[in-house]
Amino acid sequence: MILLLVLALLTGVITFGLSIVVYRVSLKYKLYPKIRARDMHTLPTPRLGGIAMFVGILCAFGVAFAIASQFPTLNVVFADPSPVFAILGAALLIVVIGVADDIWDLDWVTKLAGQFVAAGLVAWLGVQIYSLPIGGQRTVGSSWMSLAMTVFAIVFVMNAINFIDGLDGLVAGVSLIANGVFLVYTYLLNRETSPSNYFSLASVIAAILVGACAGFLPLNWHPAKLFMGDAGAYLIGLLMATSAISVTGNIDPSAFSEVGRSQLVPAFIPIILPLAVLIVPILDFALAVFRRLRAGKSPFSADRKHLHHRLVDMGHTRLHAVLIFYGWTAVLSIGCLLFFFPPYWMAIAFMAVGLVICAVITFAPLSRRKAEQIRAERAPLDTLETAAFAHLDALEKAPEPAVATTAPQTDAAASAHKETS
Repeated sequence: MILLLVLALLTGVITFGLSIVVYRVSLKYKLYPKIRARDMHTLPTPRLGGIAMFVGILCAFGVAFAIASQFPTLNVVFADPSPVFAILGAALLIVVIGVADDIWDLDWVTKLAGQFVAAGLVAWLGVQIYSLPIGGQRTVGSSWMSLAMTVFAIVFVMNAINFIDGLDGLVAGVSLIANGVFLVYTYLLNRETSPSNYFSLASVIAAILVGACAGFLPLNWHPAKLFMGDAGAYLIGLLMATSAISVTGNIDPSAFSEVGRSQLVPAFIPIILPLAVLIVPILDFALAVFRRLRAGKSPFSADRKHLHHRLVDMGHTRLHAVLIFYGWTAVLSIGCLLFFFPPYWMAIAFMAVGLVICAVITFAPLSRRKAEQIRAERAPLDTLETAAFAHLDALEKAPEPAVATTAPQTDAAASAHKETS
């Protein structure tokens, strides 16, 4: 675990330093787009933070590969380097597409095609869903089905992460929490299924992502100086999907029987936990696609009706909306992780209490509005009339303006005045 934390720290330091460089270069050469109608920020802000995150991740993988021969446990991850190279190659491709979109605003067809190519590269040369650990039975029928499921899962997660990238620190913070929980889970899982080696590709990716998000967050915190842009959001989505697939698609649930655990919970946690850590992006993505298709628009057309927009419209500040997202993500992901430790009532209690608290905080502005409405409805009629007509009373008490009085005009004078006018 110490080595994983060192990788996370290294990634964080490099990403933080490069984020400052990218920020200053972007300001110097004015590498920032105009503010769009759906944007929440009011000042032009650089959107190339994804470059710093990618370079930090690349350096961390390079260091891990270089020192793998000195650490037998880490060497297992790089014994077959083709999955790592496939992941980094796909990451480079998706970052290039994201940067191009951040600068020139590519059409959605081009971006989607690039996402499928990147996901296909990972699935073809690296990581695939070979089986789903449901009751210990394989449910993937063929290699082509495995390839297709992997590609669509990666593209889905990339777009889900990108869809929630609308507030300062939102994606970086949610991803930091989600990957932190997933890192703990992969470590515990490896300890149970392979006591001699606590390392896996999923744990290395999760640790590096934790570092990248932590290193980028200081410049992305409200008020943000730097955005990760589509490049950073796609990159995070790609790596999160890849780490989840490498666990979910390759785990053997029967391994838990050797350590005396119940078969039911370990069989489903590899599926439930990745969904739990991604529940907020997935929910926002699903609602956005449904909303746009119902309106007869492209599912990738931009609008201002995402969950974070709705929270702000409800009355939350931008910072409060981000913290609410953090809360939902932490409760769901940590709650699912607690199912790894019997008795399970503790996990159920944690999730129940946490979800109630999150719901109360989320809908608090609506409760305040409803309370104000009820107070207004219950107020005595004379009180309402007094408040409504107070300004008329003030006018009645005001002194009347003086009116100049003149003698009545004679018919001759009136006729003369009419002629002259």
